[in-house]
Amino acid sequence: MGWKGTVRSLQASARRSERNAHRRQRDLERQSKEYARMEALEQAAYEVDVYENHLEVILSMHKECGETVRWGTLLSKLEPKAPQKSDRYEQMATQDVIRYRPNFWSRLFKLEARQRAALQLKVEAGQAEDSNRYQAALTEWENTHSEWVQDRDLAKRILDGDRQAKLDAIEAFEPFNEISLLGSAIHMTVHEHGIFESRLSIHGSDVIPTEIKSLLKSGKLSTKAMPIGRFNDLHQDYVCSCALRVGRELLALLPDDLVIVTAMDNVLNGATGHMEELPILSVAFSRSTMSTLNLDAIDPSDAMKNFVHNMSFKKTNGFAPVAVLDATRFAVSA
Repeated sequence: MGWKGTVRSLQASARRSERNAHRRQRDLERQSKEYARMEALEQAAYEVDVYENHLEVILSMHKECGETVRWGTLLSKLEPKAPQKSDRYEQMATQDVIRYRPNFWSRLFKLEARQRAALQLKVEAGQAEDSNRYQAALTEWENTHSEWVQDRDLAKRILDGDRQAKLDAIEAFEPFNEISLLGSAIHMTVHEHGIFESRLSIHGSDVIPTEIKSLLKSGKLSTKAMPIGRFNDLHQDYVCSCALRVGRELLALLPDDLVIVTAMDNVLNGATGHMEELPILSVAFSRSTMSTLNLDAIDPSDAMKNFVHNMSFKKTNGFAPVAVLDATRFAVSA
């Protein structure tokens, strides 16, 4: 199985381990088709379910991750063997020709020539079948062998620390589709000393709800403006959850021991007085520390304390711009 097959396998595994929030999200999407036919109280309950599920999805980004790619295993895979030509079907038909003995009726009605000709046609059909099967096997082998060559090339480049190979692997495996669907864009950089850095554009104001939806005792829908402190807390948890997810995916895909993830969002630039997209979190995720965390139970914002990071956050004001971590600082650790 080539890297394309590996991608398909890992994606299938990720779907099998899909977290409950996503399964619930799909259920709610199916129910949305029935929304118009719901009674008012059912609609209210549905809207609250959608609201709560959205929060669960965006605050649990870090709980999923693709499986670890074993580049050494890909590099050591044996070369696929080319198929050998076979004359099996021709030989089977030829044996029928050799064993043919005209019976009494064949001689009486002079059918021998016709029957021998029919048997010879079967020999030719057997030759065609052998050829078709060989060509099909050859085509399959050529595709498999091509993937094997690509596997070895990419694996060797990855293990040799080739900077472009890391970017090629990200493009091939597409580990950040879910985050992209939530409106966040990701840009990758591999620094000269090999440190991999990802910059994540969060667009939190487009993702974090500005209202709180709940059900009254009567079953009716209650919609209130979200307090700024609550909004900022959700924003921080979402940013940190996304950063953790990106860090996990990179450490699963690459053999690196450390990666840097920097989250960007629109915040007030005190020097200009304008809202600008600036760094609000820059964190160096180490493999050794990440492996010790119970990622299903952590608070994503509190988890940043486990890593070297820059983050300035206040519940009343939200994020303030921070400096991006200097990748050269971690060159020895990579």
